[in-house]
Amino acid sequence: MKNNHLTSLLFHQITRTKFPFAAPKKTRHYHSKWRDSLTKELDSIDDHIPEETTSFCIYKVPQTMRSVRPKAFKPTIISIGPYHYGLPNLQSMENLKKQVFHRLFHGNRAALFDAMDTMEELGVKAQKCYSDYNKHELDNDEFNKMMLIDGCFLVELLRESEKSGFKTGPCTCSIINRWMLPSLRRDLIKLENQLPMFVLNRLFDLTRSISRFSTDCYSNLSLQELTIRFFNPLLHGASNTCTEGSTIHGEEYSVATAGGKHFLDVFRNSLLPGAGLSEEVIRRGKQMHMIRSISELREAGVKIKKDESRRPLEITWGRSSMTMWPVGKTLTLRPLFIDDRRGTLFRNLVAYEKCHPECKPDVTTYLFFFDGLINSAEDVEILHHYEVLHHSLGSNMEVARLVNNICKEVGRDSEESYLYIQVTEANKYYRSLYAQVRAGLIRHYLSSWVVGISTMAAIFALYLTFIQTACEIACAMSHLRDIEFSYFLKESICLPLSGKLRTYENIPNNTTTGKDLRSYENIPNDTTTGKDGEMIATEISSAFMYWCP
Repeated sequence: MKNNHLTSLLFHQITRTKFPFAAPKKTRHYHSKWRDSLTKELDSIDDHIPEETTSFCIYKVPQTMRSVRPKAFKPTIISIGPYHYGLPNLQSMENLKKQVFHRLFHGNRAALFDAMDTMEELGVKAQKCYSDYNKHELDNDEFNKMMLIDGCFLVELLRESEKSGFKTGPCTCSIINRWMLPSLRRDLIKLENQLPMFVLNRLFDLTRSISRFSTDCYSNLSLQELTIRFFNPLLHGASNTCTEGSTIHGEEYSVATAGGKHFLDVFRNSLLPGAGLSEEVIRRGKQMHMIRSISELREAGVKIKKDESRRPLEITWGRSSMTMWPVGKTLTLRPLFIDDRRGTLFRNLVAYEKCHPECKPDVTTYLFFFDGLINSAEDVEILHHYEVLHHSLGSNMEVARLVNNICKEVGRDSEESYLYIQVTEANKYYRSLYAQVRAGLIRHYLSSWVVGISTMAAIFALYLTFIQTACEIACAMSHLRDIEFSYFLKESICLPLSGKLRTYENIPNNTTTGKDLRSYENIPNDTTTGKDGEMIATEISSAFMYWCP
């Protein structure tokens, strides 16, 4: 009993003892304003970090690209999507969108409820398409309402524009004025002004039966086809002139390969080199250098050819069929139309390719190709002369400045260029001996019409001098027609050394004619000067002695 008591006392003493290795570490907390501020910022950032980034397809343009031309990325009359929603200068078009929405669903409550259910189903997925979407600025209900109104306006706009064509004016049921159409095209193609295509496809199918344009002959067209037809004038013409059965970009367009995440992506896919091209054209590789300017290539003998049957981004380089010389080369391009509206289109396409990781930099490569071709107003004039480049700007210098500024503040991706073969072969040809000699001759002797006339006059004078010299030589050689050429050549070479001609007695007989040339009678008198052969020989000897003492 006593042992048990001692054991319990010992155990109690041991448990109360604090060993150094078992002592808990003291946590030090320092309180300061900057520590608290940083902690709050981290907590707020955690709330805004997206769970997925692979679903992004609609971006805000990077500031470096926006600073070159801000107007190209900011809408001017209409806002689509959350990025520019509620801006005061765009409120007039909000009323127009509501009018279209009212016209579409007036008396069709069942269809309206179906559309609302669809937006509630797709709303969260649509939010994940915007890389800079902020839930604190626009809640889910307001976002779904905005997407429904904007989406219905877009699908009705495509149907109506295709029905009327805006050739002779809007149709009688239209609430879209003609002046709006170019500005609408320009705003709706901008990267920050897009709606996800899966939302538009669902609304397009839901409203097909209730739209007043559903009975039109174009009602069987898909949304992708309507999109390309609507935006096609941005690249090729001044108005929408597509008719039934017409082709897109000059050839049949496969909707199955179109895809597209929004309007800008759908239209971009329609421009890319696709079916029907050789593997060399669509193959991508490393392009280290820019192509030479078109004026330099022209000096080197490169021919320029337009081909309107090609896709917009298709460019080929090959042997020239315009000349019989095997060294000639031809650069074949589809005509390009340039103005301020198309500059906006190209800038947004480049911005999208830079922001979206799934995009190959094909449009960017194409624009860098033209950036290399055009360095001055003279280059623009050459391309315009061969009908490869058309523009509606004030001067060729403005066109050159516009093309050179489109890719400003944009890094060129040299690893995935679909034009690397064409550029490499063109630069290789320019460095060839034939191209360098030809370019040097053109640059120095045919740089302008004045220099060209002077060069031709000099060549003609040289030609006349050659004829005169040939006649004089022929006249002088007539006295020696009976002397063998080998003997005359030997005597001419030895004359500077001997200082005199051999005597005529030493001249051998002409074995060909059998004539004896040792007599002075064989050297006729010079009918022009009255000198005999001996005097001529003496003068020749004196001349050689003067120059070769």
